[in-house]
Amino acid sequence: MGESRGSIAFFATYRPPVPLGIFSVPIPLSSIRDEVHLTDGVSYNYNCRPIPKDALKSLLKRPKLAAEGGATDADIDSDRVSGLLFVSERDGGLETLQVALRFKDGGKACKVFSLADVFGAADFSIVRLEDSGCVGGGYKMGSRSVDHSIIYVSTKEAVQERRSPWTVVYKTNLRTGKTERLTPKGQFDLSPAVSPSGKKVAMATFRPEGWQGEIEDLQTDIFVMNVERPPMRKRLIKNGGWPSWASEDVIFFHRKVGETWGVFRHDVRTNETVRVTPEDFDAVTPAAISETKVAVATIRQKSKFSDVRVEAQYRHIKIFDTAASPKAAGADHPEDEAQGGPLQPLRPGRRRPRRMESPVKDVGLFRVSGVFPTISKDGSKLAFVDNEFKAVWVADSQGLRVVYETKGPDNIFSPMWNQNPDKDILYVCMGPSFNAGKPLEICAIPNVSSGVRQRRKLTKGNFNNAFPSSSPDGSRFVFRSTRHGGDKKHKNLYIAEDAEVGEYSGGTVTRLTNGDWTDTHCQWSPSGDWIVFSSTRDKPKDAPELDNGLDPGYYAVFMVKASDPTVVIRVIRSGDDLGGHVNHPVFSPDGRSIAVTADLASVSADPISLPLFIHSVRPYGDIFVVDINPEDASKNKDVKKFHRVTHSRYEYSTPAWTVFATDDPNAQWNMLVKKDSYTPACPYAYPDGGESWHMTGHLYIPRRCC
Repeated sequence: MGESRGSIAFFATYRPPVPLGIFSVPIPLSSIRDEVHLTDGVSYNYNCRPIPKDALKSLLKRPKLAAEGGATDADIDSDRVSGLLFVSERDGGLETLQVALRFKDGGKACKVFSLADVFGAADFSIVRLEDSGCVGGGYKMGSRSVDHSIIYVSTKEAVQERRSPWTVVYKTNLRTGKTERLTPKGQFDLSPAVSPSGKKVAMATFRPEGWQGEIEDLQTDIFVMNVERPPMRKRLIKNGGWPSWASEDVIFFHRKVGETWGVFRHDVRTNETVRVTPEDFDAVTPAAISETKVAVATIRQKSKFSDVRVEAQYRHIKIFDTAASPKAAGADHPEDEAQGGPLQPLRPGRRRPRRMESPVKDVGLFRVSGVFPTISKDGSKLAFVDNEFKAVWVADSQGLRVVYETKGPDNIFSPMWNQNPDKDILYVCMGPSFNAGKPLEICAIPNVSSGVRQRRKLTKGNFNNAFPSSSPDGSRFVFRSTRHGGDKKHKNLYIAEDAEVGEYSGGTVTRLTNGDWTDTHCQWSPSGDWIVFSSTRDKPKDAPELDNGLDPGYYAVFMVKASDPTVVIRVIRSGDDLGGHVNHPVFSPDGRSIAVTADLASVSADPISLPLFIHSVRPYGDIFVVDINPEDASKNKDVKKFHRVTHSRYEYSTPAWTVFATDDPNAQWNMLVKKDSYTPACPYAYPDGGESWHMTGHLYIPRRCC
């Protein structure tokens, strides 16, 4: 079996709850009926750019497209066939570039090919993220013709430096299939854009000091290079992102000034930069139409994390014309998906787990359409909480169903199975979520599989108790609590000595850790000797109280000996200065590895371009695995090597590791696992549009399409 070490489950934060399709509209728009759905309705599709005719003809000469494309040069010249380059999540859940041939007639609406289909698997087979595809080249350099190339971002090259981006710009020649790196070694870029001539590439570049933990405004600079001479690049704009060429001499871009995002126009000829959009609302992700006209995504009213959003808080497409009078400078696209109304809860079929492509050869990977996945020790049951934190779902031999619901203001989250499968007990946290100052109780749901829907309290007092994890035999459980945290609500670890009764009926609690910091996200090891947890205990005294206004930051992963709390080992740190986030550690079933959600690879996309960019408690990142020595704990201090498991623009969090493979027939929930996910796991996400792209009088707009 390929997944001999089992499988990792996780959920995605801020991923849209319904698939996105790509649409076009003419400019000016006369009717909403003029919108055309350009993609094939499969998976999530976004970040689209058109393929110029000459470049498309070169693509059609590639063997796969020549054999299966069903298009000719004449079709392209007569506009019967057009080409699109866009990001889709159809290949094992990876966010990768696809080439689409769109047919106007003849019954063939759209044919889609991956870059591996077009160019072969040599450069396009590993787990990676690809983004911001565009076409360069296609011009004369003296007597030589420069071939067309696809220019794009990829995370395919591993970087072992902690908290460093992996995003690098490459170009792949359409004629030869050769791929070259354009980003210089040691530098990292986002959002490449090619000038109309195909000669120049602009990109948002991380500064020399690297990523500093920014979660919304990356404060990148915009650099420009020649497609054929990538080392010769220069900084054009300080503090800007998402460049869009209007001509060879004019670039639009976005930038945050104070509390508001705006779109700006930069004239290369005069070196003049002016703000295009008003200061009283946010405007992002510009798409140039001409030297004076640009389409932007606007947000009229800022959202809070807990909001049920109103129309003004959704993104709308708006066109600004700097040549028009100030009063007439902005013209609205009549509507995007903001008029769609509130989302309906996901149906049971849409909550099925989805298999993902894993870069770890002996470990499977799947995404759960819910929050805080947990798998019983015998692999027979998968549980998670719904996106609203109001219901517990279980997948087992009886299918997929709700086994417990809560009404009123309290939430339910962080479920965890008792590791004695004979007990059929699920622990949950109940109360206000993400508020350390409010009481939070740990409860047990007994006889979960029976569907009785009862619960019993296990913790007492006006404390915030969370993240229970039972010992391997199920007799005790460890949890974190604020019960000795004072006014600042510091959190330490405690052990309930009787898992059946907790603090009731004479049950006692033993304090495991002690300090003015946060110890949290605890899990008992399979051997029972160690407890792994995330902690801020090494945070410098002079560090800011909050990181980006969210949590304390400076999270690292530690192990404490269950029988001797004086033995503590720091296993995984984030940055060299211990800044950052390494959270929700879990042991592999064999005890040889620890999986975490962490910011070890920085960010892989401009956060403000995502459909929802409001963070709740902390930034997460991707799923990573660190190998440890289960026999000699002394060798586990500050493990240097890590393995990146996921590559995503979203944030993947709270892993769970089961001994069973995603295709193991003994794990009964596997009957529900499907491949090629279209279904998200996204608490607090809404179906915004946001990005748009201009082509020959049309805007390309990502929208929900179901």
